[in-house]
Amino acid sequence: WHAHELLYGYLPAIVAGFLLTAVPNWTGRLPVTGRPLLGLLLIWVAGRLAVAGSAWIGRPWAASVDLLFLAAVAAVVFREIVAARNLHNLKVLFVVGLLLVGNAIFHAESALASGRGYGTRIGIAAAVLLISLIGGRIVPSFTRNWLVRERPGSLPQPFDRFDVAALVAGAVALTFWIAIPEGGATAAAAVVAGLLHALRLARWRGYRTAAEPLVLVLHVAYLFVPLGFLLVAAGIAFPAYLTASGALHGWTAGAVGLMTLAVVTRASLGHTGRPLTATAPTLLVYVAALVAALARIGSAFGWQRDLLLHTSATAWVIAFAGFAIVYWPLLMRPRREIARDAARHSGAGGMQA
Repeated sequence: WHAHELLYGYLPAIVAGFLLTAVPNWTGRLPVTGRPLLGLLLIWVAGRLAVAGSAWIGRPWAASVDLLFLAAVAAVVFREIVAARNLHNLKVLFVVGLLLVGNAIFHAESALASGRGYGTRIGIAAAVLLISLIGGRIVPSFTRNWLVRERPGSLPQPFDRFDVAALVAGAVALTFWIAIPEGGATAAAAVVAGLLHALRLARWRGYRTAAEPLVLVLHVAYLFVPLGFLLVAAGIAFPAYLTASGALHGWTAGAVGLMTLAVVTRASLGHTGRPLTATAPTLLVYVAALVAALARIGSAFGWQRDLLLHTSATAWVIAFAGFAIVYWPLLMRPRREIARDAARHSGAGGMQA
C-alpha cells in the first residue's frame, strides 16, 4: 500500500497538477477548470477509496477504478495539445502512459502475489524520466531568469547534445534497472547515467543561486537524480552495505519529494501574484524535506536504521503539513484580494527600483 499510494496515488496527482498548469502555457489555450477539473479530482479520490477498500470490492474493481485517473489525465492533455497543434509536447504523454502501464502491472503483480516488483520500478522510472525532462526545462530557465535580474555573470548552458546524451543514458540505465535490477550491466549503466546527470546539473550554475532558496532548491532537488543512479549502482555492487530498497529512495524521497515542494511553492507564489522569493516558513519546509530524504537514504546503510526511518517519516510530514499550513490561506483567498496585493507589491517594487 505504501509503495502503491506514493507511486500511483500521490505521484499522478502531482503530475496532473503540473501538466494542467503547464499545458495552457505550452498551447495558449485556457486551462481546464470548473466541472472537468472537479471530475478529475473525484476520479482521483475514487481511486484512493477503491484501493483502500479493495478487500471489500475486490481486486478487479479496485484496479479498474484506480486506472481511470491516469487514463483521464492522458485524454485531457492529448486533447489540449492536439487542439492547439502543439504536437512536439506530446512526448510528455509517454511518461503518463508509462505510469498507467506501471500501475496496471502493479495491480496484476498484487493479484498474482508476484514479488518481482516491475510495477514499482516502472513507476519510479517514470518519475525520474519526468524530472529529467521537465527539470531540464524549468531548472535552467528559472535560474537564468533570476541570475539575469539579480546576479549578472555566467549563465546556465542552453539545451544541447550533452543534455540529449544524459537523457538517453538515464533512459537506458532505467530500462536495465526495470528488467534486471541486480545485474552488473545495470550498475555500470547507472554509474554512467549518474555522472552525466551530475555534469548536466553543474552546467546550470546552481552554485550562484545560494542567495535565493526558491531557486537553489530546484538544483538541490535535481541533485537527487544523479545521486539516485549512483546509489542504485552502489546497492548492486555492495549489497552487504546498502539495501536496494533504501537506495531507490534517493529518487523517491529525494528527487520526487523535494522537487514537488520546490515546484508547488513557486507555482503557488507565482499564480497568486506574490513575490518569487522564499520566506522563512518556506525555507523550513525545504529543510524538512531535505532531512526526510537524507535520513531515509542514511537508513539504507544499516546504521541507526529505526531512528533514521522515524526521523525521515516525521520530517516528511512536517514538510508537507508545513506547506499546507503556510500556503492554504494564500491559495484560498479571493482573486480580487490577490490582485490588489499583487498591485501593491508591484508598486512597492517600482518605488524601490
